[in-house]
Amino acid sequence: MRQNPARRTALLDAAIEVLAREGSRGLTLRAVDGEAGVPTGTTSNYFANRAELLAQVMHRTRERLTPDETELADTMQAPPSAEMTATLLHQLVDRMRRERSTHLAMLELRLEATRRPELHAELTRFFSDQLDGNIRFHLDAGLPGDRTGVVLLYLAMLGLIVDDLTAPDLLAPYPLDDLIATMVERLLPTYTPKAP
Repeated sequence: MRQNPARRTALLDAAIEVLAREGSRGLTLRAVDGEAGVPTGTTSNYFANRAELLAQVMHRTRERLTPDETELADTMQAPPSAEMTATLLHQLVDRMRRERSTHLAMLELRLEATRRPELHAELTRFFSDQLDGNIRFHLDAGLPGDRTGVVLLYLAMLGLIVDDLTAPDLLAPYPLDDLIATMVERLLPTYTPKAP
């Protein structure tokens, strides 16, 4: 397999775009070549097969969705509070909207994993690690709530993100700021939203 890291990353980014636009059935090594604008056969020089490509796409999505270190450091300078939690959730939504293709590709991977046991096992490990990392970050930062509250926030935000990606008009009557404030208020103890 080829080892040019920049080319490999470009191919993974192309695969994310194909997944987001065409779905998992449209993701072929040849389609990735076309999306990346490289000669036919290039992707197969980097990934032995489609299954390996899918597994690597998962890891690339994490890289693309990781918060900007500077933005996160700026946010975390304030004392831990429910307001900080709400700010972090707003930043998550902003990243999702900037990285729409990445989130859509992850939805496609979730669906594909229901049909492929090997991908299901890897996806479960991937999301378990991600959720555990989110819980550790929240608790280590001294933000309000406990482990269960963080899991509930994760589930609520996942639903919000899926609807925002797939049926945004559904949530249009509900201001995002109010939804996030209410999630934090109801799912994490000791939070009282600020008066408007």
